[in-house]
Amino acid sequence: MADPNLHNIHDFLVGLARKAAGLITSANPANVDTKKNSSDLVTETDKAVEDLISTSLKSEYPDYSFLGEETAQSGRLTDAPTFIVDPIDGTTNFVHAHPYVSISLAFAHKQKPLVGVVYNPFTQHLYTAIKGHGAYLTSPKIPSSFPDEDVKFESQYDKRRLPLRSPPASLLDLSHALVAVEYGNERHGNNWDCKISTFSALGRDKSIDGAMVQSVRSLGSAELNMCSVARGDIDVYWEGGCWAWDVAAGWVIVEEAGGMVVGGNKGEWTPKVDGRRYLVLRAGAGKAVVEEFWAKIQGKLIYKDTD
Repeated sequence: MADPNLHNIHDFLVGLARKAAGLITSANPANVDTKKNSSDLVTETDKAVEDLISTSLKSEYPDYSFLGEETAQSGRLTDAPTFIVDPIDGTTNFVHAHPYVSISLAFAHKQKPLVGVVYNPFTQHLYTAIKGHGAYLTSPKIPSSFPDEDVKFESQYDKRRLPLRSPPASLLDLSHALVAVEYGNERHGNNWDCKISTFSALGRDKSIDGAMVQSVRSLGSAELNMCSVARGDIDVYWEGGCWAWDVAAGWVIVEEAGGMVVGGNKGEWTPKVDGRRYLVLRAGAGKAVVEEFWAKIQGKLIYKDTD
């Protein structure tokens, strides 16, 4: 098998994301099913988007593996060249018509993300990266005035390298940080207790052994959270319970924007993409911030399929 052509794969994934976007923006998610519980949702649109994407990828790249949220039998990666797909990352947002939603498309080889494409079809914000070639945000320009009624308006786009602030400001410690976290769909047991206790520790005053972060956001899309870290407007993102399709595209975008991805438990400096627990930091945040965050984790995130 020939070595993957990453630029061709990137261009194909971008076109595919834009093609699939119409299925999401035109949908009315009336038929909503649950998977694990009432916080773990799936719609007919999730399934339709994944079917469109998987059919296209298998036609164009028949020798490559496919790992998609709605059809995967396992969340584990192999060393094979693999497309990793979340058709709608942020399904709960989608159901509630909250436009923090993305199509997530990644390509990995030997379990390393090499190409990432994350597209919000509602805002038309497109995040892309190829390993070794930087990360970019392509978004609509805001017109300075409205065109005449008889003139056809054609959207124009800006393409900007990430992070948006260059050079990025140094993140001194967590007390200067805007942090993203998510509840996830496990609402009892060890991992829930670890998360809730850690959220409290992050927010508490330093006089009672807290980190006193500036604020916390829970926005509902792991990939868009990671893209916000890459962009530089979220400083740190801590996650437990996600799967490879929730993070693979954002992973390469963050790293190409100068950020880092480590494990969600103390000491996990070399996490696996399918490891299900992650700590993501923007460019300008160093290892001292990682160590400070790990010290505030109350317990340990444990997932049976990875531990």
